[in-house]
Amino acid sequence: MSESIDKLSGKIDRSARTPIYLQLAAILRDYVAARPQQSSPIPSEREIAGHFGLARMTVRQAIDTLVSAEVLDRVVGLGTFVHRPKVDLQVKLTSYSEEMQRRGMVPDAKVLDFELVPAGASIARELQLHEGQLVVRFRRLLLADGEPMSVDENFIPGYRVPGITDDPPPTSLYNVLGERYGLVMEWGEDMIEAAAAAPAVARQLKVENGAPLLKIQRHAFVSGIVVDYSVSYYRADRYKLWVPLQRPGARTSRPYAANRRR
Repeated sequence: MSESIDKLSGKIDRSARTPIYLQLAAILRDYVAARPQQSSPIPSEREIAGHFGLARMTVRQAIDTLVSAEVLDRVVGLGTFVHRPKVDLQVKLTSYSEEMQRRGMVPDAKVLDFELVPAGASIARELQLHEGQLVVRFRRLLLADGEPMSVDENFIPGYRVPGITDDPPPTSLYNVLGERYGLVMEWGEDMIEAAAAAPAVARQLKVENGAPLLKIQRHAFVSGIVVDYSVSYYRADRYKLWVPLQRPGARTSRPYAANRRR
């Protein structure tokens, strides 16, 4: 029996009108509240069932209740853990640094590639260039509070940013594009889809091979011309999308959306 199972205090009252699984859920909630460390594991279903003399189906029902309430996270093949809040990824045209700072997190980046390369057929098509034209390839592992969050790869037409690779890689790409080259992104288009982590990306993000990711392909425009094409892989266990919606012509504000986000 694990050490942590002994710290599960509380009793199940089989004569009470409250369903047993809800009683157990309340006990587990108190157990989690006393352990504020996010992502720490809780005892297994088998251990909990043995400790309280319950069927594993009852334990699973209690855990399901807490997973739905975002008190616990269940990870297939690994176990159940104290819930770790996800970062809202609002779909808007800002840099990663700006987004993380706005959320009170410390952004950081590990540069994987920063070079001029000939555009292959697919990249040339996305940037509306001729195949073989030089593009800046800027690939980074993005972190927040020291934890890997995403792998980003940006492609920028080389003629738009002369000399950019002569200097160290920028800490904020959009700031350099705006301040040094006058390329202030005006609007963009994102295509978002689910993806499975390939081995190289999985290693960089510290997730299992095949783990679910959010893949976002972005085209950012200046004066109607694509200036930045990027492909990003976000950890699905650390992000959730937040997309504000409003009917055309509506003039009302969004107090609920403004208040619910942190």
